[in-house]
Amino acid sequence: MPELPEVEALSAILAERAVGQEIARVLPVAVSVLKTYDPPPSALEGRTVTAVARHGKFLDLATDGPHLVVHLAKAGWLRWRDGLPEAPPRPGKGPLALRLLLAGPERSGFDLTEAGTRKGLAVYVVGDPQEVPGIARLGPDPLDDSFTLEAFAGLLRGVRHRIKGVLRDQSVIAGIGNAYSDEILHAARMSPYRLASDLTEAEIAGVYEAMGTTLRSAVERSRGLAATDLKGEKRGGMRVHGRAGQPCPVCGDTVREVSFRDSALQYCPTCQTGGKPLADRRMSRLLK
Repeated sequence: MPELPEVEALSAILAERAVGQEIARVLPVAVSVLKTYDPPPSALEGRTVTAVARHGKFLDLATDGPHLVVHLAKAGWLRWRDGLPEAPPRPGKGPLALRLLLAGPERSGFDLTEAGTRKGLAVYVVGDPQEVPGIARLGPDPLDDSFTLEAFAGLLRGVRHRIKGVLRDQSVIAGIGNAYSDEILHAARMSPYRLASDLTEAEIAGVYEAMGTTLRSAVERSRGLAATDLKGEKRGGMRVHGRAGQPCPVCGDTVREVSFRDSALQYCPTCQTGGKPLADRRMSRLLK
C-alpha cells in the first residue's frame, strides 16, 4: 500500500507537471472508483490545476474549481504518461480505473490503476477536501512542525492498544501504514505488541525519533524518482517489512512474521522482543 513517503513523492511529481495546466478530460473507467457524484468528474474539465497537496495517504489535486482527491488504497497506483492515446479507454477487466488528460498537444496526464480483485481505490470530486470522510478524521501529520514529542506523548496517554495498531490508526497519526510502522518499531527496538499506555517517557521518545527519521529518510530517497521507480525504492529501503526469513541488517537474527487475516507484520526478535518470537495465533490454529 502506498504510504506517506510514496504519496508525498507522487504529490511532488504532480505538482511539477500539472500545476498551471488545464484539465481537458477526466475519464472514469471503473465506475466503482467514484465515491462522489455531485459535482461530477466533468466539472474538473476546463479547470486549471492550482496546487497539489497530501493529506495523510490522500492525494489532493486542487483546481480553480473543485478538488480531485484520490486514495490509492492497497493496490492502487498513479502512472504519469506523456502522449496518452487518442481513443478513450474502454471499461474492461484491466487495471485502469480513471484517466486524466491535460490540455495541449503533448496529451500528457495520468492513469489511476488498481491491481487485483479487491477494489479499494477511491476518487472524490469535492469543493473542499474536508468533505472527504477519510480526510476529515485524520490525525496530525507526523512530518508537520507542530507534531512535537509532547504532542505525540499526549496521543498515547491512556491508550490501551498495541503500539503497532496505534501507529497505523489514521485518526491518531496520518499517513503511516503497515510497512512503515514495522520499520519505525524496528528502528525504535520496540515490540509491536507493547501497549501504548505502558511506554516509558524514554520509550516514547525513542519511537518518536524513529518515526521522524524513518519517514524523512524514505521521503528523501523517493525525491526526484519517477512514479514507476517508487515501489522498488520502497521495497529496497525496508529493513524488516516484507523480509521474513531474511537476516536482520542490524543484528543478523532471522526476521520473523506474524500473520493476520488480511495483513502481516515483520519484526526482529533480537532487536525488538528480547529474542522471544511473538505468538502467531493464525499459524497456531493451522497447525492444530
